[in-house]
Amino acid sequence: MQKRVIHTDKVPPARVPLSQGIRAGDWVFASGQLGLDPRTGQLAEGGIRAQTRQVLENLAAVLEAGGSSLDRVVKVTIYMADLGELLEMNAVFNEYFPETPPARTTFECARLVADARVEIEAIACVAA
Repeated sequence: MQKRVIHTDKVPPARVPLSQGIRAGDWVFASGQLGLDPRTGQLAEGGIRAQTRQVLENLAAVLEAGGSSLDRVVKVTIYMADLGELLEMNAVFNEYFPETPPARTTFECARLVADARVEIEAIACVAA
């Protein structure tokens, strides 16, 4: 099985050594995305809802660069700074996955990179 690094300029570059994603066969493994605005490199303003929206837009860009999309996501892992914001995060998440949401695990973390409120990683199949 071939392994290919995924890179797109549509998301801010990572400040740590990682690939934005890896395509292995018919699967795309997207690294955790933060709510960083690609224009400014700063966290989206407006709290958990704005950050979740930006996270999912960044995730969509990485998946697209790997030949997939959000509608082909089968599993996500969500890391949150405060599970007390879960309902607000879910409201935005449901906009992006309205009918058949992926399998999912959600954790509360002591702290996320850049003091982000949310980070999401995904596994998706490649578009046919």
